Amino acid sequence: MSRAPAALLWMCFTVLLPVGQSEERTDDAQQELQSGIALTKSGQFSQAIPHFLAARGKVANTFALEFNLALCYVGTRQFPEAIRILTDLRSEGSRAADVDNLLAQAYVGDHQQGAALKALGRAAAISPSDERLYLLVSEACQDEGLYDLDERVLAIGLHNLPNAPRLLFQRGLLRSQMEQTDLADQDFQLVRKLAPDSDIAYIADAQQALLSGDIREAIRATRKAIGAGHSHYLLLTMLGEALLRSGVTPATPSDFAEAQTALERAVQERPSYSSAHISLAKVYLMSGRVDDAIAHLESARQTDPRNRAIYPALAAAYQRAGRPEEAKQALAALSELNRLEIERIRSAPGGHAGYVGAGGREPR
Repeated sequence: MSRAPAALLWMCFTVLLPVGQSEERTDDAQQELQSGIALTKSGQFSQAIPHFLAARGKVANTFALEFNLALCYVGTRQFPEAIRILTDLRSEGSRAADVDNLLAQAYVGDHQQGAALKALGRAAAISPSDERLYLLVSEACQDEGLYDLDERVLAIGLHNLPNAPRLLFQRGLLRSQMEQTDLADQDFQLVRKLAPDSDIAYIADAQQALLSGDIREAIRATRKAIGAGHSHYLLLTMLGEALLRSGVTPATPSDFAEAQTALERAVQERPSYSSAHISLAKVYLMSGRVDDAIAHLESARQTDPRNRAIYPALAAAYQRAGRPEEAKQALAALSELNRLEIERIRSAPGGHAGYVGAGGREPR
């Protein structure tokens, strides 16, 4: 997904600071900052940037403004701008672990692998037991297809936290993407052993079933998890997607309604998660709700423009809506993304950048 906003939002929620008090602060600048923060929380990074820029130099809490502006630059793939801001913030010494962690993600996006590892190392030296430091950088690596780097990131994390279920789950995802199926299964099994009743254990169970093509088991696992009170957006999305893969249609009203409800809940819980929008759009297309499908696909494109799964569905939806020019533009965007992916693979050391095609950026 572009830099997967769901991962960035996790960081956003944990580091946003209250605005400081200052007689120099103007009401307009304060409003701009608050508007920027609200947009950032909802994953609308492009829209948030002008608000932060308008408030620059006019509010007391410069760290909150600059950090979240950098966060938005990472979210919109403007990595050099984010690196410049975060490098300046490092010199101030404020919230060093958070700054270095986001800086590592920016370096990953800019394919500066050595610098990324150094920044992560500094963050880990400050907070070695903070699991999210490693998860966020790992997710950035998977976004960029830098699987060799991701292995090193997860090795650092698991050295410090050898029994961290989410890190083990992330390594299982990586290994599945690298077609190391047996090793991935071992990681998923260990996750279930370490945290048997947690949402991540159920997610690991469902993920393993989906990877093996056992759609019936994926449906069983996600239904069991949701029935036990786990309403994680990934579980909801997995249930909806598994039901769709099983062949539900409006002609099977009970299962079809279950898929729609699960995906609508997933979108409500995590509006920036593009996979849920894509699957919900498929449901709406089956129901003849073409405009609703387009709206969700455009939401997915806004937050995750590099997710190639969006564009075939978007082109089909625009064709059904009688908007052939916009369908053509969606297919052109897909062609450009495919071209860039081929160039990225060719330019990687040794002519490859790891395995592609397995998909997924987060524990989906």
